[in-house]
Amino acid sequence: MYIAAAALSVLLALVSVAAGAPKTLLKGDVPAQLQSHMGLSPALVRFIGTAEVAASGGLVVGLFWQPLGIAAALGFAATMVGAVGFHVKHGDYANPETRGSSMAPIVLLLVSIATAVTLTLAN
Repeated sequence: MYIAAAALSVLLALVSVAAGAPKTLLKGDVPAQLQSHMGLSPALVRFIGTAEVAASGGLVVGLFWQPLGIAAALGFAATMVGAVGFHVKHGDYANPETRGSSMAPIVLLLVSIATAVTLTLAN
């Protein structure tokens, strides 16, 4: 079970840092879209990005100290619940043009829950 937990942790850590770094730096299309389409302030976008980067670090350290990995995976899941909520609020799942990019938080939510479960079972 530890191999599955490690693989999911590394995968989620890579995705988390890739998603969080542009938001933390407020560079690229995603932070601009979050500010214009979702109406988020630059400070909130930066906070979300920092939380995602921190989750990445927690997932990597969690390979050696599993309670931190579990907490990081659950924290990332909470962030994805918020993302899904914002997409629902703005009607992105009903709009065929934005539906595809809005599915990522749902997939990442499921992966983060699977990561937390496998880390828990690997103890």
